[in-house]
Amino acid sequence: MTRKQKRLAVIGGGMGFILAAVLLVMFAFSQSVAYFYMPADLAKTPVAPETRIRLGGLVGEGSVVRGAGSTVEFAVTDGSGDQVKVKYTGILPDLFREGQGVVTEGKFAAGSREFMADTVLAKHDEKYMPKDVADRLKAQGLWQEGEGTQ
Repeated sequence: MTRKQKRLAVIGGGMGFILAAVLLVMFAFSQSVAYFYMPADLAKTPVAPETRIRLGGLVGEGSVVRGAGSTVEFAVTDGSGDQVKVKYTGILPDLFREGQGVVTEGKFAAGSREFMADTVLAKHDEKYMPKDVADRLKAQGLWQEGEGTQ
């Protein structure tokens, strides 16, 4: 092998290694991405069962039902009339309550329109609310800067 061929082999091997690393990183990111939806978005474009998403909005008034143990069922709404029923087993954040902003992560159960959440995050101040959610709620008159929910 000549010197030029060795150099090309090293460069080709390095490029192959970098390509493999980039592909592995892209695959890892695609597995952990959770897209954000609000109930009105889900009414327009349903999500396939077992697809991991984030669901955000407000906890519906009078919708919190505590079940056996640490199981809780509640509805997430965005004020447009659309609601998504959420089932969560675990300890809820201290700030979780009706009318409060919430972001849940999980999947829709196969054969059901019930959202099975494995993570629930409660809004603690105006800065916590995702900008997209805050903008939509402000446009509907359900949330004012500095006042929380109305």
